[in-house]
Amino acid sequence: MDLTAKKNAVRNFLVMPAVDKKQVVAKKGGNLLWSFVRMVLIFGICFIILQPLFTKFTVSLMEEADLYDATVVYIPNNITFENYLVALEGMDYVPTFLRTLGLSLMASLLQLASCTIVGYGFARFKFPFKNLIFMFVILCLLVPPQTLMLPLFLHFRFFDVFGLFETITGKAGLNLLDSVWPFLLTSITAMGFKNGLYIFMMRQYFKGMPLELEEAAYIDGSGAFKTFYKIMLPSAVPMLVTIFLFSFVWQWTDSFYTGLYLSDYKVMAGALGSLSANIFSNELTFVSPALTSMMNNTGTVLVIAPLFIIYLFAQRYFVESIERSGIVG
Repeated sequence: MDLTAKKNAVRNFLVMPAVDKKQVVAKKGGNLLWSFVRMVLIFGICFIILQPLFTKFTVSLMEEADLYDATVVYIPNNITFENYLVALEGMDYVPTFLRTLGLSLMASLLQLASCTIVGYGFARFKFPFKNLIFMFVILCLLVPPQTLMLPLFLHFRFFDVFGLFETITGKAGLNLLDSVWPFLLTSITAMGFKNGLYIFMMRQYFKGMPLELEEAAYIDGSGAFKTFYKIMLPSAVPMLVTIFLFSFVWQWTDSFYTGLYLSDYKVMAGALGSLSANIFSNELTFVSPALTSMMNNTGTVLVIAPLFIIYLFAQRYFVESIERSGIVG
């Protein structure tokens, strides 16, 4: 507001009746109070979310003596990076990082491709029992994964398609455990971890896009497939990035399916779970729980650090897609 406008506002306020002045002051006071309340709420929510992460980071920089010092709360007396060196060695970090990165990228990209196609089909095409099938997709989100543990294990331990392998070879089935095949097959068929959520998000996003885009493409002679990858996919980049992020993050930190399918193939979740055992396996004296917790916090920081870096580069697409997906509010 420029100087002239401010003078006019003051002049108008001075010539107002007393009742109107009280109403203006009360309204401004109410707006100021509500702004203060919102600031406190936002600060509190941010503190609840960030405080555990900040605590893990500060503890990872402490020496063992700081753990028993009552005066040390968040800021260590002596900052050290020795914990990170020990954790890197205990987790066998670089090979584990590369294995987890390869598995997460493979699963994320395949899930992105399959769920995008399925979500587009639910959003734009009409076929029998579409709503019923989509209801089953949503219901899959409500099924606890623990109830599927034994069927999934047996399915990939004795993998077969309609009994063809057993009929031809006479064997019970192929053993696909301790390989990436379970992740590949479930991802490429849109049956992987949280794929029901990805399908729902893509359906909501494509349903919100104008029908005129497809109609114009059909008039120009494009078929359904060409319209999909030439018109619809470029417009859905923000949602594609978001689903990739969700899939990558959940695969990166997954311990349920990696523990179910993999025993000799070490990934980040498994390396973090065995970090303390690897570090203190040769210790002959008692290892305090505080020291164990400090090393676990250090390993946790190493696990989540790549995810923070990815989010810094993709946050713009993430926020935009969530706003347009229809799952806010």
